Amino acid sequence: MHGNFERLPSEKSNLLELNPARKAYEGDDTEASRQYHDNRKNDEQHQTEGGLLKPIIFGGLDGILTAFAIVAGAAGGALEPPVVLILGFSNIFADALSMGVGEFLSSKAENEWILSEREREMWEMENYPEGEVQEMIDIYVDKGMGREDAEMVVKTMSKYKEFFVDVMMAEELELAVPEENHVQESVKEGIIMFCSFAAFGAFPLLGYVIIPASFPDLGKETLFATACIVTGIVLFIMGCVKSIFSAAKWYWCGMETLLLGGACATVAYTIGQFVDRIVAK
Repeated sequence: MHGNFERLPSEKSNLLELNPARKAYEGDDTEASRQYHDNRKNDEQHQTEGGLLKPIIFGGLDGILTAFAIVAGAAGGALEPPVVLILGFSNIFADALSMGVGEFLSSKAENEWILSEREREMWEMENYPEGEVQEMIDIYVDKGMGREDAEMVVKTMSKYKEFFVDVMMAEELELAVPEENHVQESVKEGIIMFCSFAAFGAFPLLGYVIIPASFPDLGKETLFATACIVTGIVLFIMGCVKSIFSAAKWYWCGMETLLLGGACATVAYTIGQFVDRIVAK
């Protein structure tokens, strides 16, 4: 069930910060837009929060969909509640660890590759600055800037090599240079992914733990129905929160996430029934 929702590029991690600007744009409120730009003072804090929200939301979505599919498949196969709990919790925590480690390793590897590309660009700038300057001029001309203006801008930027190379990374390679503490950030994202996946993945299983303790006479059909209701509510809420990363309305994002979760559960339930019939023969 991993990868149900595409991860966002790091450049979009500041969408939380841009929400006031987007609201001003959508409402054609020029005064609100002006106030937002005049009062921007906490850029780093906003970007960090956006970056942390991403693994929370998408790790949680992967976790709850994975767990719900396990519960639905087990229900379709007519498995007993203790078996559902064993399958559910063992899979959730194993998958959460896998997702957390994968998040850390992929983020770290990507950052290391970007830094290696930056070293190459810096080497080229040190050894053949004229060629690098000409490349940037051509890029800006291709984007619509007049050649004379492009030459003036690029030659001015080239006086500051570190800055110039970072701009080249963005303009030529379309890569954002990571911060110096990128390894710590990768570790943090991996831990958050693990915790989010495990925490939200536990929701579809809670009914199988709490309800039997209070109402031991309820059947497994009731437990499965409870899991569906709880999961549906959480999926809709998470879909609404996911709208932070989208231009779509919050209720459409909520319904989309709910329907996708229902489709996953339907497939898992149907396969569970099919396999159970084959085994029963």
